[in-house]
Amino acid sequence: MAKASKETPLMKQYNQIKAKYPDALLLFRVGDFYETFREDAIKTSQVLGIVLTNRNNGGEQTELAGFPHHSLNSYLPKLVKAGYRVAICDQLEDPKLTKTIVKRGVTELVTPGVALNDDILQSGQNNFLASVWVDSPENGIAFLDISTGEYYVAQGDNAYTDKLLENFRPNEVLVAKKQRKDFETLFGTHFHCFSLEDWVYKGDFAYEALTKQFNTNSLKGFAIEELSNGILSAGAILHYLSETQHHHLQHITSIKRIVSQEAVWLDRFTIQNLELYGGASNTSVSLLAVIDKTLSPMGSRTLKRWLALPLTSLEQIQKRHQVVAYLVENSEVREKVREQLQRVNDLERLLSKVVTTKITPREVIYLKNSLRAILPIRELALSSPCAALTALAQQIHPLDTLCDRIETMLNEDAPVNILKGEVIKENFSSELDELRNLSVSGKNYLDQMLEREIQQTHISSLKIDSNNVFGYYFEVRNVHKDKVPPHWIRKQTLVNAERYITEELKEYEEKITHAQERITALEQEFFSQLITEIIQYISPIQQTATAIGQIDALCGFSTLAVENHYSCPTLDDSLVIDLKGARHPVIEKQLPPTHPYIANDIYLDNESQQIMMITGPNMSGKSALLRQVALIVLMAQIGSFVPATEAKIGIVDKIFTRVGASDNISQGESTFMVEMNETALILNNLSNRSLILLDEIGRGTSTYDGISIAWAIAEYLHEHPTHAKTLFATHYHELNEMQNEFSRIKNFSVSVKEVKGTILFLRKLIEGGSEHSFGIHVAKMAGMPQYVIEKANSVLKKLERSHQLEDNKKQLTQKEGMQLSFFQLDDPLLEDIKRQILDTNIDNLTPIEALMKLNNIKRMLQK
Repeated sequence: MAKASKETPLMKQYNQIKAKYPDALLLFRVGDFYETFREDAIKTSQVLGIVLTNRNNGGEQTELAGFPHHSLNSYLPKLVKAGYRVAICDQLEDPKLTKTIVKRGVTELVTPGVALNDDILQSGQNNFLASVWVDSPENGIAFLDISTGEYYVAQGDNAYTDKLLENFRPNEVLVAKKQRKDFETLFGTHFHCFSLEDWVYKGDFAYEALTKQFNTNSLKGFAIEELSNGILSAGAILHYLSETQHHHLQHITSIKRIVSQEAVWLDRFTIQNLELYGGASNTSVSLLAVIDKTLSPMGSRTLKRWLALPLTSLEQIQKRHQVVAYLVENSEVREKVREQLQRVNDLERLLSKVVTTKITPREVIYLKNSLRAILPIRELALSSPCAALTALAQQIHPLDTLCDRIETMLNEDAPVNILKGEVIKENFSSELDELRNLSVSGKNYLDQMLEREIQQTHISSLKIDSNNVFGYYFEVRNVHKDKVPPHWIRKQTLVNAERYITEELKEYEEKITHAQERITALEQEFFSQLITEIIQYISPIQQTATAIGQIDALCGFSTLAVENHYSCPTLDDSLVIDLKGARHPVIEKQLPPTHPYIANDIYLDNESQQIMMITGPNMSGKSALLRQVALIVLMAQIGSFVPATEAKIGIVDKIFTRVGASDNISQGESTFMVEMNETALILNNLSNRSLILLDEIGRGTSTYDGISIAWAIAEYLHEHPTHAKTLFATHYHELNEMQNEFSRIKNFSVSVKEVKGTILFLRKLIEGGSEHSFGIHVAKMAGMPQYVIEKANSVLKKLERSHQLEDNKKQLTQKEGMQLSFFQLDDPLLEDIKRQILDTNIDNLTPIEALMKLNNIKRMLQK
């Protein structure tokens, strides 16, 4: 109790405010500094690298770390990027106007997912806040970017939720307290999570929050009325914004439903394996990095969203291809559009600053200039013969009235800070012009007064100056003290001079000070009026920004196509993928000009060539071949041209990959277990429009186990009624035998050439399987010591001889026992069939698995 009684008034106020934000770092404004205390101070000093000190708080030592208030924009991003929620506590009144402790309060709570600061946000990237309600069979999930107003909602199972989290990559995820552990078990611990009270996720509460935000009676207009779990998540986001002091949300005008059937299914493993957004290492080049030729932040964000949700609608895809084709063929139009796009600032984020009154005068000029720069793009698009491009142009609003208003009111070179003045144009306000003239003429008046006083007093070194304490004053050096007139009033004595004031000087000062204060007040008043006017244009500016984002993305596709010689794919409702001269879009950009990428033809359908069994040595390019097919399909379905001389693609609705070994040892799972989990996910979610890439399935276990599993998986895919198209790369040459037994499996290999004990990778896909792995040759190329190479060759020859003898022995045994096999009760074949039947759990067998089991037994008897 004794310590509590010694608590200083400042720390008492701090503790009261901190108690309301226990999960945030509290930046507490004290004079010209933001201070942090105790644990907050320790964390802040570590993240920012600033000095940690101590202060005496009523006899108790308290850790302290702070920085000047004007450095907030430098330090705040570092704290937020480190994953901290930061509560900014400001002084709510002028310390000069109160005799007690100054009133303080939190004016903004900045979190990893809720930020409007340019230094925190990344241009061209969304900053999504997500909310997840975990429920079976369908979770609710919502995403909001407060800096752009984009708002999405969806419902789906755990795999679908996982896919959306991987695609949208939220910087913060909200979950109910009671579901925190479930969320982390299902989706991992790598997200910045924040737990909300369970009562926030209530149906009535969430529904009311959404209808109030959109000023509607229901949510039917957004087609989300029946998404009960999705509504819970979306409503929780709005509650969180309110809790974090974000109340200006007029730019959040609608919410879009993510419909799973309208986008290609890409699970988390596929997104990672195809390196759509980034690779396993920092040096990896992503598909996005290669195809992003956008010039505006809206275009860049649009492209990422398209890549996250590739289209399955043939009509929508073809509209995008039409625009790209038109811009490819009309280089002059394309270049003019690109030239104008370079002049467009981030309209969506400028608009969010308008709504939150955080926009500066200079940024309003940027907004006006961007809206002007868009007009030539609109005219070019409207006059084009391309209907899809014209339709986009019609979504662009001219907004001349708004631009004229800004142009009339603001100076073109308006400052960042409104307090610096010269924001409002001359001739806009007669009162403002008069006050400015007074301020300017006042300086002339001062010069005339000084000249007159020098003549009257004969003080040649006399000067007029001012400071914040005394205002304007005359300064007289000590050598001239005796010349000072008696009516001057002495205010301050210095070492070498004295300062005086006069009635005339005080009257002038009051006049000038009043004029300057009134100028500042008027400029702020007019600027505030302008912001209110701009807010009335939220909807047309947002529609314009959306259209420009799409035009920019499509223009980027056309530039990409011209630069890299891409062709327009033909998409239809068939079940065929026919690629001629296909290339890998990322790898071909990394090769030196002297090493052109070796193009290949790929053909897949559901009836004749469903599974391509591709063999070949390591390093021959099997994995690149698999990936390039998936990437070409993806590029085609987001609206881009593709790296192939010709491409005919039947719409794909799901892309699955199982490429490489992705250990999850940290969670106690081996490479093989991870491989089997990923493969099981594929086999349980097949459709007739699926595209499956399987690379080296089964290599995580022993050779015979691996061959058996790979065979069984290939057989399952072949016999499954969907006949899903599959590229199956393997180094198990035994799988080449499958072509003889399964009509839709075709063998291919990546060709190599052996020259004088070494091999050349030709990287050309040819029909027929490979019978040699060339593993020892690859080891030699890697620089393995000669002793190891020679020993490996020796052991290989012994194993090959041994394997051949074993095969001959088996064949003899089979021939000798052939005639009596059905009459021998101890026949190994019958024993094997008996064991298979007894080991089968009929209760858990699906009809398709039962048919496959019977088909397998039939094949055993036919051998």
